[in-house]
Amino acid sequence: MNEKGLRPSIFNLKNITIVLLVLYFAVFLVYPIYKAFAGSLHDWNPLIDKYNFVGLDNYKDVLANKLFWKSMENTFVFTFFAVVFRVVIGLGLAVLLYSKLARFKTFFRGMFYMPTITPLVAVSFVWMWLYNPQFGLINKVFNLDINWLMDSQWAMPAIIFMTVWKDFGYATVIFLAGLMALPDDVYEAADIDGANKWQKFRSITWPLLKPTTLFVVITSLIAYLQAYIQILIMTKGGPGTDTYVISYLIYDEAFEKYNFGTASAMAVILFVVIGILTLIMFKITGKEETS
Repeated sequence: MNEKGLRPSIFNLKNITIVLLVLYFAVFLVYPIYKAFAGSLHDWNPLIDKYNFVGLDNYKDVLANKLFWKSMENTFVFTFFAVVFRVVIGLGLAVLLYSKLARFKTFFRGMFYMPTITPLVAVSFVWMWLYNPQFGLINKVFNLDINWLMDSQWAMPAIIFMTVWKDFGYATVIFLAGLMALPDDVYEAADIDGANKWQKFRSITWPLLKPTTLFVVITSLIAYLQAYIQILIMTKGGPGTDTYVISYLIYDEAFEKYNFGTASAMAVILFVVIGILTLIMFKITGKEETS
């Protein structure tokens, strides 16, 4: 009751915001997860209005599918190298920008971050032109004769290189924010003790940036395990199945073959894999912090 003896209205800004957030998560998170899980138990083709319960048959078919396992292998290779290079390049550039020796910091921050906010579709088409074996700039500049996207040896590295080029700016900005939040007195004490730059990085900067690194690794892991747009545009899984990743296979099953039940089973498996890997990362980091 307020001073006038009236009950407070439930229609205030705070309550409305909470209701809208609940509705948002229910519509765009909870319901899609439920629909994917339910669909994975059905022979589902919306074009012909087919939705027949088949139990775990879709999962059995998926686990017996050689292309599924090939796609999972490609996904882990793509994700591992993309995450490692994104973290290493992002941290290295962040340290350089944070250094007092670096000039034009604002310009470089904007330049490095620009590819991150550029639409992936546009970037993919530009890199298709750069990788073109006949008139592509890469072959011309380095005097090479490689059909980057149609060579089984080079297709996946080419996709990974393009992806890292587009995304390293995100890691750079996050690491730079982490560096700016580090306490100055620790570095001042290290200077008094005569520590050089490498010793300060190894003993102070890197340990203090572990939470930031964990954030970058987990967000990158989740993003790259689901990546497929660049592959859809640049290689369509080729040559052969060398650049098939699990998310592209899900897209192919759902929107090319209209096997929504099979695609939903793959999506559920991917969801579980991402959850397990994320928990493992948190557990490893938790053990390091308590040791």
